[in-house]
Amino acid sequence: MKSLSLILLLTIIFAISCNQNKNTPLETETQKPIADKKATHLEKHDDIRIDNYFWLNDKENPEVIDYLERENDYNDRMTSHTQDFQKRLFEEMKGRIKEEDASVPYKLNGYWYITRYEKGKDYPIYSRKKETLDAAEEILFDCNIEAEGHSYFKMTGLSVSPDNTLLAFGVDTVSRRKYTIRIKNLLTGDIYPETIETTSGGSTWAADSKTLFYTKKDQETLRSNKIFRHTLGTVASEDIEVFNEEDDTFNTFVYKTKSKKYIVIGSGSTLTSEYRILRADNPTGEFKIFQPRIRGLEYGIAHYENDFYVLTNADGAKNFKLVKVSEKTTFKENWEDLIPHRDDVLLEDIDIFKDYLVISERSNGLNKINIKRWDGSADYYLPFDNETYTAFVSTNPDFDTKILRYSYNALTTPNSVIDFNMETQEREVKKEQEVLGGVFNKDNYTSERVWATSEDGVMIPISLVYRKGMLKNSNNPVLQYAYGAYGSTIDPYFSTVRLSLLDRGFVYAIAHVRGGEYLGRPWYEDGKLFKKKNTFTDFIDCSKFLIAQGYTSNKHLYAMGGSAGGLLMGAIVNMAPELYNGVVAAVPFVDVVTTMLDDSIPLTTGEYDEWGNPNEKEYYEYMKSYSPYDNVVAQKYPNMLVTTGLHDSQVQYWEPAKWVAKLRELKLDTNLLLLHTNMDAGHGGASGRFEALKEVAEEYAFLLDLEGIKN
Repeated sequence: MKSLSLILLLTIIFAISCNQNKNTPLETETQKPIADKKATHLEKHDDIRIDNYFWLNDKENPEVIDYLERENDYNDRMTSHTQDFQKRLFEEMKGRIKEEDASVPYKLNGYWYITRYEKGKDYPIYSRKKETLDAAEEILFDCNIEAEGHSYFKMTGLSVSPDNTLLAFGVDTVSRRKYTIRIKNLLTGDIYPETIETTSGGSTWAADSKTLFYTKKDQETLRSNKIFRHTLGTVASEDIEVFNEEDDTFNTFVYKTKSKKYIVIGSGSTLTSEYRILRADNPTGEFKIFQPRIRGLEYGIAHYENDFYVLTNADGAKNFKLVKVSEKTTFKENWEDLIPHRDDVLLEDIDIFKDYLVISERSNGLNKINIKRWDGSADYYLPFDNETYTAFVSTNPDFDTKILRYSYNALTTPNSVIDFNMETQEREVKKEQEVLGGVFNKDNYTSERVWATSEDGVMIPISLVYRKGMLKNSNNPVLQYAYGAYGSTIDPYFSTVRLSLLDRGFVYAIAHVRGGEYLGRPWYEDGKLFKKKNTFTDFIDCSKFLIAQGYTSNKHLYAMGGSAGGLLMGAIVNMAPELYNGVVAAVPFVDVVTTMLDDSIPLTTGEYDEWGNPNEKEYYEYMKSYSPYDNVVAQKYPNMLVTTGLHDSQVQYWEPAKWVAKLRELKLDTNLLLLHTNMDAGHGGASGRFEALKEVAEEYAFLLDLEGIKN
């Protein structure tokens, strides 16, 4: 018996030893991936920066791909316990979305156009019906078929010829936003052999239905820099260049006015606009400059009868004004004010109809829609009664109609598409967004707008949404989101996806920081160039406000932002890491100085008016003082999930990769730091209606897991 016991004991010891040896490689594999340090000296203005991870910018280097894959493996291992939860979140989010769905049809040139989705399929089906919605459906494209065999697929810029027989479209199968334009014969179903590569994807037809204008991109920088004219039946190499935007801080584009009378070539930088016009029935004619560019002069044009209507910041109109000018004498000295500048109202857009002018405004952060009859007999605003909401003019291609289509939603209210009769002022809800799953009730949620005081005394608005009955409690988890750049405003919109956080006790907060245009054009100008740091301190002050007001505490506060909002995330974790338990930085623009010094990188030169040109010493020093990558230091950082795409054309993958590598080297904590690179996607993430939800599920699982919420 003793002998048997000894054998059993030795067997157990041997088994334990084998298991320990078996686990050793696994433990080694789960160690944090460390990128090699290869010092690169970067010198500018007699200042030397040493970048140990500059080498990661070469995706053709197998070592780079190996590092990204090791980071992905590490991310998978460190989140393996949440994989089932991610799947449940994905199914939950998907389950709220009506799979078999269709857009509200709109009418254009005798056809009703519809975008619809079929159950179990990821991509849209584009179709139309002639004259009446009872007519037979004509499938333009089933993108589910077109996407077969591609890990990424995006179709854009569908443009039907005036005679309704041809369809130009752009396709990207790499996620680099380099679209190939093709032309389909809608009578035969054939796709013509001509192939136009490296375009923006959009195009517009001349009145003859044979001539197509489109925008080419520079192969290296991806700047939209040239407009070409293509004649049906010819090869793309024979296309005629009609405009070359030589200033590398500008991009160019082409479109047709709603009146169908003019083809318009636009050129724009962050601060300056210029347009050229040509009658659509004279496609081989010479484009005429509408108003020559003047640095700082922004304008946009719309055509009606014999005049143009110009939305502009001319003559110091920071919040823009509307002027009118004859189509024969379009220069600025002939502009006549129609709607003057107002200090407290941002004039955002106009839409022209035969009998009505529709003006989109923003006042105190809220959307307003003003309707005026051309003859002056009517002038009124659409009524909205929520404290915080989103309303915007929708698709209105028909010129001769009294029906205005607009959309309305709020943080607690799903989106509605509404047809409004501008003459009778009657409205018809054409579609309300359905939230499936059987548990959603908008009365279960509350939204509010609160105001935080910034360090320089400015009041910063915050839109909040949460489950009704929530008590202010330092244990409440709060996810604070912001973007804060380019004058882009994040309106308080409804999200079915967000319900997965709200129903688990999260408060969702949108911080309307400077850099957006929530409170008008000055709000944007106070968050750019030498005032960029206001964006970061505003966000931090909003966080401090939410903590001080008892909504949460630093143990339960989370932050999220993407792209330029990812820069914001990089700045706040350097400046105030102690405020946040977790941060999600999606495709973050974090290597500001190096990127803005490299004019071969897509979008760089066009960004100078937003961030400054670091070739000038003042801008260089200011950028360097906040650039997240340059300001990583030896300190504790929050738990962080960083995402990117290998083919990103806007924020190159190496920015977040380098940032994570440097954070790993210097941070003084044991908090999670995860990098997930989508090896098949670019800036917008995965293609497909539902594939993108998997990325959201990953982000939400990361946050919920940090909160200890497992289901």
